[in-house]
Amino acid sequence: MRFGIFYEHQLPRPWSQSSEADLMHDSLAQVELADRLGFDYVWEVEHHFLEEYSHSPAPEVFLAAVSQRTDRIRLGHGIVNVMPAVNHPARVAERAATLDLVSNGRLDLGTGESSSAAELGGFLIKREQKREMWQESVEAIARMFVEVPFAGLDSEHLRMPPRNVIPKPLQTPHPPLWVACSRRETIHLAARCGIGALSFSFVEPEDAAKWVREYYELLASQECVPVGFAVNPAVAVVLPMMLAEDEAAAIERGIDGAHFFGYSLSHYYGIAEHAAGVTDVFKEFERRRDHTGFARHIVRPDEAPLGVKLLQEGVGSLRGAIGTPEQVSELVARMRRPASIR
Repeated sequence: MRFGIFYEHQLPRPWSQSSEADLMHDSLAQVELADRLGFDYVWEVEHHFLEEYSHSPAPEVFLAAVSQRTDRIRLGHGIVNVMPAVNHPARVAERAATLDLVSNGRLDLGTGESSSAAELGGFLIKREQKREMWQESVEAIARMFVEVPFAGLDSEHLRMPPRNVIPKPLQTPHPPLWVACSRRETIHLAARCGIGALSFSFVEPEDAAKWVREYYELLASQECVPVGFAVNPAVAVVLPMMLAEDEAAAIERGIDGAHFFGYSLSHYYGIAEHAAGVTDVFKEFERRRDHTGFARHIVRPDEAPLGVKLLQEGVGSLRGAIGTPEQVSELVARMRRPASIR
């Protein structure tokens, strides 16, 4: 089991002139500390136009800065949006290889499609075509890492003549490949493609064990046809985390951030209309949290085992690894058990 830190670069309103700069520099300082403490990964997302939820449209720039401030932590694109209208596959391959070189081979390349209407609509991408675009793009990127020259392609969504895409990555045949997974079906897709599953679903460890079992069974089956030139057998999960010796203190420090993450995620993926540059998501969160499953008062210290969804008073509220060291250690032990079924 390995541990990492994961950044959306959330930035709730109100903003000052220095808010975004402060966010970036604070994050860089945190990653430097994580590197010294022995964390294995730093993951950085790519999102566009999602105000307050994610101010991270250029993860390759942030990760390049990280590469020069750290020595051993792996740099994870979690993910690069590989829709051709957002990032042409050749540009993804060029930037990824460059980042792998300047980091001395520490890159993990996660890929994805995006699913929010704000992002897809902003780049005029048809939702029903995005899975095909992802498949074509990932296969092309893997070939660009390896082929000298890249033999070119002519498909429905991508056309490119033969070119030698340079530089080549330091890791051979290429950095480990991943895909963002928000549903069980996408985890199955990751296994069939021979790549890692970056799961962003909030599920209990015991439920995750079933998903992991299915992943490794498919990975070992004849259904697995790798999209790259190396298989990356791995599953990652994401949880909010805040530790304190006193459970009440951990909740006080961590639960609002976890709840705003959950609320703003649901805001952009369906529960509310968004007016670009106008909607105050954090203000809406404060007004509506009690009625949308994120009530502050329902998360109370009770010394019980932690759950990803803490059920109190019949309402589901995202908690994850927010508690005492003993509670979080027990949760980690429950997460570790699925590894034994590989």
